[in-house]
Amino acid sequence: MSDKIKFEIEFVIQSSPQMLYQYLATPSGLSEWFADNVNSRGEKFTFIWDGAEEEAKLLKRKTDEFVRFAWEEAEGDSYFEMKIIVDEITKDVSLFITDFAEEDEIDESKMLWTNQVSDLKQVLGSS
Repeated sequence: MSDKIKFEIEFVIQSSPQMLYQYLATPSGLSEWFADNVNSRGEKFTFIWDGAEEEAKLLKRKTDEFVRFAWEEAEGDSYFEMKIIVDEITKDVSLFITDFAEEDEIDESKMLWTNQVSDLKQVLGSS
């Protein structure tokens, strides 16, 4: 099995960090754009797409700044992280995604994130 490669992708989002964080860190917020449904029990989150479930563990979070999850099925140290970055000068808010994918799946993964974040922007009224 080849090692997954870390990649990062950034999106400018017109939202307050506080509001954006609610969509990144809560099951109800994630259900609005990331998955069809999301349930959580403590640190364990269940993401549901088209009836299929994926389990992820919440590894770290800092209110209004970032959340980091690891898929239960993931091998090695891979995780996905959604970090909110505010430009100190312009006050522009960016969503910085860190994820891992097989080398031949990086473009596909980036496209998936782009589509997901597009849904998030619509929910936020930030498109």
